[in-house]
Amino acid sequence: MQQALPLTSPAPADPALSRLLDVRRIYVEPAAATLARGQDVLARWPDAEVVEVVSHQAIPYTAADVERWVRIKTEDLVLGVKKSLTARPNGRSSDFVAPSTANGCAMACAYCYVPRRKGYANPITVFANIEQITRYLGRHVGRQGRKPVADQVDPLAWVYDIGENSDCSVDARLSDNVRDLVDLFRGLPTAKASFATKHVNRDLLDWDPQGRTRLRFSLMPPSDSKVLDLRTSPMAERLAAIDDFVAAGYEVHLNLSPVVVRDGWLQDWATLLTELDDVTGPAFQAQAAAEIIFLTHNERLHEVNLGWHPKAEELLWRPEVQEPKRSQTGGDNVRYRTGFKGQQVRALTDLIAERTPWLRVRYAF
Repeated sequence: MQQALPLTSPAPADPALSRLLDVRRIYVEPAAATLARGQDVLARWPDAEVVEVVSHQAIPYTAADVERWVRIKTEDLVLGVKKSLTARPNGRSSDFVAPSTANGCAMACAYCYVPRRKGYANPITVFANIEQITRYLGRHVGRQGRKPVADQVDPLAWVYDIGENSDCSVDARLSDNVRDLVDLFRGLPTAKASFATKHVNRDLLDWDPQGRTRLRFSLMPPSDSKVLDLRTSPMAERLAAIDDFVAAGYEVHLNLSPVVVRDGWLQDWATLLTELDDVTGPAFQAQAAAEIIFLTHNERLHEVNLGWHPKAEELLWRPEVQEPKRSQTGGDNVRYRTGFKGQQVRALTDLIAERTPWLRVRYAF
């Protein structure tokens, strides 16, 4: 049912956003439409069909929509209210995973795990109750006090991942949710925000994070990225942005992920690391650290990908070197076989020590 809702005046067109999104339909929880942030989002696309739904999770997507996979990401948007506010302990990328202010993505990485939670369609959902989320986070940080012991996450600060199920650089083109979080953590001396990104959004350079937000650029060899990282910023653009974000006050780390093992993979990583060393300056290199994550794939996602992007599966689905892994959420995943994977991890970390000895590896698995 189409629902007419009052809208504020439309926001100016954003050329960078229009390349990723041409919103024709917005699924809206009524409660989200009453909030100021919800009104802001709706105002960006005043001509879109507005469809009222009971819940942001009750969107009629199925794997049968595979032929419209990218079109759904481009044309559909969901506006909801985040109801469960918890900061989940993590320990790898961060100390805690913050409550989401969005989930889903306009980009189309073939290995992404998030679609499995949305019926295998994955448009962006924006949560409108940002004030409630920031209040919760402020209280949670306050309860932690000072970090008692340095660890691989950070020697001093409690680190909160604010983009586990979305890309915050893209989310920031849809609403001010991400900027509100960066502003929040700027004023929290015992904590930092953190998010990984594959999208260069230079609007973030004006936000003055003062070192309290850790931005992790995801990197992989361009030959892999062209097949697997669809609709993302090119690798050269990500590399060129690193020093600029350091100069703007971000702590910049790297996600070397997912690492895909194939013929010639290590030589391509050597080329990428050499370029990284060449294009980045001493300010970045003095504070740089990396997370290394080898590919974990999913059987059901493999089947969906065969319907829209089978070329990606030539890289992702390799039963001869993979073994089953049952995920904590019950999914049937595959990962590189024990023993084989350990050899590849050592080969890549040895290569990093050789080509970019300044790059500290926080963890690798």
